[in-house]
This record gives sequence, structure tokens and C-alpha cells, in this order.
Amino acid sequence: MNSNGVNIRLDRVRALVEEMIISIQSAERRQAAYVHLYGASNCASLLAKKRGLNQEIAAVSGLLHDYYFYKTGVSEFPGLNSADTVRPLLRTLNMFTDEELTIILQAIFYRDDPYRTRGPYTDILKDAYAMQCTGGMLTQEKTILQDVDRRRKLADTAEALARENIIGVPEDQRYREICKYWPDEDIYNVLQRRWCAAFVYYCCMQVGFLLPIRYPNAMYRLAGVGAWLEWSQLPETGFFHMDKHDGFAPQRGDIVIYEKLLSADSHDHIGIILACNDDEIVVAEGNKDNQNYSSVLSRDRSHCILGYIRIDNSYQFDYNDDYIPIR
Repeated sequence: MNSNGVNIRLDRVRALVEEMIISIQSAERRQAAYVHLYGASNCASLLAKKRGLNQEIAAVSGLLHDYYFYKTGVSEFPGLNSADTVRPLLRTLNMFTDEELTIILQAIFYRDDPYRTRGPYTDILKDAYAMQCTGGMLTQEKTILQDVDRRRKLADTAEALARENIIGVPEDQRYREICKYWPDEDIYNVLQRRWCAAFVYYCCMQVGFLLPIRYPNAMYRLAGVGAWLEWSQLPETGFFHMDKHDGFAPQRGDIVIYEKLLSADSHDHIGIILACNDDEIVVAEGNKDNQNYSSVLSRDRSHCILGYIRIDNSYQFDYNDDYIPIR
């Protein structure tokens, strides 16, 4: 305990949250973040005291439960994405046990799920969040496109963006828009000359193929090609196809994953199919050939292609397994 009687660990988490809030450009959003995050934290702490549970753990969960939304301004999957975003921050503090981290992160992860709970701290955060929203903050509603050919819209969106010759530098507003989903402080450097998968993710989110930044328990985030390959081969998706296997032929709106196209590494590049014939594909790509700009181009269909992802038009993210955050 410090001289003010406040737990040092809670102080350190508050410092992380305040640093994030200070970085918000809008004064109105900064105020909203303070009110909502600290309000939820205080509510969670009081509920924990009433229920005979650890107030500090509950307060930390409340402080961090909407971290991703206020950090990025992105309203989709606030619980899932917040859990993924704060996980490395909490581990870097090296002040919480693995058991405590699991409790905190699971509470944040499941806070949006009305049907599932993972223990008393999840219930506390759900209740605190509901109380805080009733106090003035409206929840963000997701817009799901129904009965729409989202693959066609994906191709249309990717083609229009790629033809703008977006440059992968922070001075380019269009590039900043693509990067907005990723909460790293140095995201522009992280993605520089490697933003092909972030481009695909951005296009998918624009047309209603909504996915969290990391599929739960996956090794990598969807800013990387490997994560798309892993996700597309899950039993619940099964969206990955080999060219000409079982008669498969790529179509407009499919996603292509290349194999050792630009390096000696497997699955090293990704793009969105615009057209296809027997010999070549026309593709919209961010970061064409790692040259840091978007483009529409033709590629040899028989050269360096690992396979294709065809997302079902009716696909909606739905995760029913246990979330295991400690790795």
C-alpha cells in the first residue's frame, strides 16, 4: 500500500489508463472516457465489497473494460478487443499473477456476452457496466448487413481503395484510417511495408464481415497473413480452398494468400480478388510487393499462390469456446 492507502497495482493501472485518455484528441471524448472508465471501476469496486470479493481486481477490470474503444474509437467487439489490447500491458507490469490476469481478462472478454459468464468477477463487471451505461453512456449497436452480397461489396471496396494508391505513411489520411483498428502506439512503424493484411481487415470491416482484431486464443492478430490463414481453416469456418481442388476456382470477392511470393517465408502476402481467368488473377492489394503503396494488378495464377479464402456471405462472428488469455 502507498502512503494514501491506495494499492500500488491499481495506481499503475490508472496511470496506463490516464496516459491513454490524454492521447485522445477530442476533449469531449476524453471527458467521456474519464467518466465511463472510472465510473465503471468505482461501481465494480463497490459491488465487490458488497459481495465479499477482491475490490482491487474488480476495480482494475472496470478501468480497462472499454480501453480499446477509447483508444481507437472503434466500437465493434469492445470487450474482446479490450482484453486483447490490455493483456500485454498488464503482463508488462509484472504485478499480477497468472490467475489474477485470467480473472481480469476473462471479465473484460465476456462483458458483452449476455448469455455466458466466467465467475463472480465477470458478473460484477457486467453489472457495473450496465449501471454505468444507465447513468448516461449509450452502448454502441452493431450494424449487420443482411441479404447482401458482401463478397461483391468487399471486392468493390478493395478495388476503389487500391486504385487510390494509398501510401503507407502516417501523413496519408487513408492509411491512418486502415491503421485505426490496431492499438499499438507505434502502429505506423509496425505495419510499414507490411500492411497487406491490415488492408484486407479494413475492407472486411467496411462491408460487414466483422471480426475482432484477434480471433480468441489465436496466436496472431489479423494484421498478419498467418492469422487469416489460421482463421479460415478453423472447423467453424472452413473457408480456405486450394486452387482447382474439388473444382474450386477463385471468384471476385475471394481473398488470395500467396506462398513465398516476396520472401522465403510461407504465407507472406495477401490480397482481394477482382477477376480471374485460366492464367491470371486481378487483385487489389495494400502494400503491393512490400513497396508501401496500394495497387490493382495482375498476377500469374500458377505462381506462388497458397490458396484462397471464400467467406460465406452469411458469416457472423460467434465464439462459444472458453477464452484462455494466458500464453
